[in-house]
Amino acid sequence: MSQNLGMADAPWAGDACSLVDAFRSGERSPTEELEAALAAIEASELNTFSFLATDQAREIAANADVSLPFGGVPVGVKELERVAGWPCTEASLVFKDRVCDHDATMIERLRGAGAVLAGMTTASEFGGLNIGVTRLNGVTRNPWNPDRTVGGSSGGSAAAVAAGIVSIATGGDGGGSIRIPAGFNGLIGMKGTAGRIPRGPRTAVSPMTVVVGCLARSVRDVCRWYDVCNGFDSRDPYSLPRVDGWEAGLGTHDLAGKKAVIAPDLGSAILRPEVERRIVEAGTALARDAGLTLVDVDVALPGLGVEWAFANLAQLRRDLKGFWPDCKEDLTEQIAFGLTMADEHFNLMMAANVEEARTHANEAMAAVLDEVDFIIAATNPDVAFPAEVKLNTRVGGRPVGPENNGALTIPANIVGNPAISVPVEHLDGLPVGMQIIGRHHEDALLLDLAQVVERERPWPLVAPGAPL
Repeated sequence: MSQNLGMADAPWAGDACSLVDAFRSGERSPTEELEAALAAIEASELNTFSFLATDQAREIAANADVSLPFGGVPVGVKELERVAGWPCTEASLVFKDRVCDHDATMIERLRGAGAVLAGMTTASEFGGLNIGVTRLNGVTRNPWNPDRTVGGSSGGSAAAVAAGIVSIATGGDGGGSIRIPAGFNGLIGMKGTAGRIPRGPRTAVSPMTVVVGCLARSVRDVCRWYDVCNGFDSRDPYSLPRVDGWEAGLGTHDLAGKKAVIAPDLGSAILRPEVERRIVEAGTALARDAGLTLVDVDVALPGLGVEWAFANLAQLRRDLKGFWPDCKEDLTEQIAFGLTMADEHFNLMMAANVEEARTHANEAMAAVLDEVDFIIAATNPDVAFPAEVKLNTRVGGRPVGPENNGALTIPANIVGNPAISVPVEHLDGLPVGMQIIGRHHEDALLLDLAQVVERERPWPLVAPGAPL
């Protein structure tokens, strides 16, 4: 996994764990790596970073303790994350001048693990869309093809890691916002069991679908991230007790004989046929390599529809108190439209319907996982669509764009199950992601399955010829 493909003035092309090893051996220094990352950010035309903490990062790199898990590693921080003294924009013009007064719990734990927080990566406005376009930052582009989207909302993080700028970056996933960009950019994207990594302080609990984590090049990097960041924190009352040994235990769980169903569309998404074929082939190969038993089970995981989308806007409506509706022209048109519609139409009956639908979704997922241990599906219905596309269009009779994506990723958020996106065979020169969903608290089994794919069919750690 070292893959140090460039000179010392180029960013590390391997995973974060191998970068730490290089620091410890003296092959590379944290200061040298940070300067390479900063130079790459400056030279990049992908628009992956919206803010750099250059002086602060240089001081931390100069004094890095490389014995720590991420000692000296430059880390990109998703724009929606809280870092004391950094911008607190929510990727929106409305809050372009706001500054954060505290660290998120995950950020605090990364600091304690020696990470060098380099700056903020671009995200979709308020994390509400799975695209890489905002009024504040413009268009973020895919390193595999700059004309294509990075996805969202953790798009800048994914692009920065896939482009070879930083080896790892933070992400958040409330409806696919880690897995969607991971799939589009050829990375590992893990949405853990809800509460695995605490979201505090000042946790906004509703709508109980959001988790935090990372965009990574390797499975072991995700495991190390979990070793550093997981564990209960009282400021997130729904966070889970700490589990140790993620990296040490990787690959040690008995998968043989466990059951899986391959359901590329989860019963509701409209997939490009070539993507569906790749998921079936990759899922079949994974079952063979891991010793899984494939079974035929009906999978029809429901979404929650427009009412759920309206309910999700409640926290945003609170944040915009005193600004809305005067700020409408500063918002992404989809966000402004959604708020307007929710203001006019959302009511108690809709709220009740949302919770009824959540219960139905939970029962549907549980029913499938009563029969199998894993559900294998696509992460995205197609490869990355054009970068500037903000609404669905139709190509060859199928929808292409952001709205069709969520049908594959949202179900695991609604019910809190762990789900991981793993790169598989490319299509049209662009990455395809395979999603594996498991039972609550069985995150380690998903990581082991991802490692099987990684070992048997390795993927490029950075986009070939990535235009930094």
